[in-house]
Amino acid sequence: MRVQRFTLPVWLAHTLHWQRGPVPWQAVVRSTLSAGALLAVGGAAGHPTSGVIAALGAMLTTFADRPGSRRRSVPHLGLPALAGAVGMLAGTPLSGSPLLTLALTGLALVAGALSAAGPVASTAGTQFLITAVLAAGMPLPEPAWQRAALFLAGACWTVLLRVALPAPGARLDFLDGERAAVAAAYDAVADLLAAAGGPHALARRAALTAALDRAQDALAAPRRWHRPTATERLLRARFTAVLPLAEAATALTWAAALVPARAAEGPRRLAAAVRSGTLPGPLPAPLREGPGLRALDDALLRAAVAFGSTPPARMPRHPRPAAHEDPAPLRTAARRVFGPAGREYGVRVAGCVAASTAAAQALHPHHWYWLPVTAVFLVKPDLGPLASRAINRALGTVAGALLFAVPAAALPAGGPWPYALALACSAALPVAGRHFAAQTGVVTLMALAFVTVGGDKGAYWNRIGDTLLACAIVLLVGHLPWPVRRGADVRARLTDAAAATDAYLGHVLDGPGDREHRFALRRAAYRSLAHARSAAELAAAELPSLARHSRGATGRVADLERLVDAATATAVHLDHGDPAARARLLELAGERSPRPAARTAP
Repeated sequence: MRVQRFTLPVWLAHTLHWQRGPVPWQAVVRSTLSAGALLAVGGAAGHPTSGVIAALGAMLTTFADRPGSRRRSVPHLGLPALAGAVGMLAGTPLSGSPLLTLALTGLALVAGALSAAGPVASTAGTQFLITAVLAAGMPLPEPAWQRAALFLAGACWTVLLRVALPAPGARLDFLDGERAAVAAAYDAVADLLAAAGGPHALARRAALTAALDRAQDALAAPRRWHRPTATERLLRARFTAVLPLAEAATALTWAAALVPARAAEGPRRLAAAVRSGTLPGPLPAPLREGPGLRALDDALLRAAVAFGSTPPARMPRHPRPAAHEDPAPLRTAARRVFGPAGREYGVRVAGCVAASTAAAQALHPHHWYWLPVTAVFLVKPDLGPLASRAINRALGTVAGALLFAVPAAALPAGGPWPYALALACSAALPVAGRHFAAQTGVVTLMALAFVTVGGDKGAYWNRIGDTLLACAIVLLVGHLPWPVRRGADVRARLTDAAAATDAYLGHVLDGPGDREHRFALRRAAYRSLAHARSAAELAAAELPSLARHSRGATGRVADLERLVDAATATAVHLDHGDPAARARLLELAGERSPRPAARTAP
């Protein structure tokens, strides 16, 4: 008799999942010196409420901080900080207004729609709403302009720490993030070669896509000067050299054949050379058995030449825009904001903010802000599926409030313990961010320390009730039928992925031998597929009543991924004199009609 293995539902498995990895010590140091330290400085200077506002700006900016290059962190952290300062200006005049609920609902509708433009816009919209609610609800003596200035000062301090604090072993060129990203791309190629023919090959290919995306984004960050430095030109040349290696490794993975172990040694040595800024030394002997291994050997040879030569003073920005892509990013963002995805999210955020603000005003009008702030965090899809967010938020808030009750009951109200607690929580924040419940618990402790310093004492028990009510409101609003079609973001991502796949497939089948343009199209296809897979997996982890609106999306993404993998293998085989590969690709594509048109290089 066969025993069936018990499997957790997807939504519950996501709730219990904890991200693993080494402790990010540099992020811990930055976080310790930001929110908790600013709160302590404000208290020592005799302006505790000013310290609360500055610490709030630092804390929200720490939330937005992600691993990556220093230069890219400036717009990623600075733009949401500006939005938060504007929220302070917009929310302060609403304090005590009879139109408070209506005004916040309108702001939530706009901020929610703008959040659909992209990750940075999503963070900016969230910070804008949170600061608008806090400015309208917290009893702070500072005027609106001073609140905005203090919030921005705290955020700028965190950005300064992110840019100027040296990393372990970092050089003076401040390109440690770019160097690490390019080296990780070479390591991902080696990992894929080592996994070729095994059960983990598809996961390694997805990891290679993510590594190439991070390296491409890091090198596309704004420059400190108009012309790139010699180090940046070298890193760009080395990133360009990894693209043929990635193509050959993907072709070998598609063949599902075991690759000799020494095939991965070359990319490993190149990765070490990128990290150290030196030459890679001798590479392994060539392996030229079949088109895939010949392509890998040719790519290694070109990479060795690139590592041993000085890049030109002027290098084209790589990769070039793909032919199917909109040349105006603002136009693309506007389509998402005013399209189905923006309307769906905007309506959902507005509904949650309206219901939570009205309920809080009716229950306790003097301490109403916690409930809508919790709702704003909960409705944010970047933090996971709706059910997972609600469960973890409730657990984290209850745990944080219970822990806070211990020193609040045992220690004097005017003592230094809230500052010490905030400092300890600041240090724990980067590690706690690996699980939403742990992050919520740490943030609850910090927020209660903030409001205690600001003069709102003894209200921590109310935070539990408010959080549970906010969870119920967000779950109810999230499952209500709305006059907008569900799953709009998944469908939009799938449409973009299909267009990118068609562009790449058409170039492989009909396009000229423009390798640089082919690499750009391949990168655009894999990037859009990664975004579509992320959106589809997030939708699949919702409760069944919501997941059904995106049923089949993960399978559609998998089909497109297989087609792009096959097109990559076909391109390698065509380069090495195998014309039959074209027919095999057409057969796999199902003789689609109309067939993707040929794309020409821009």
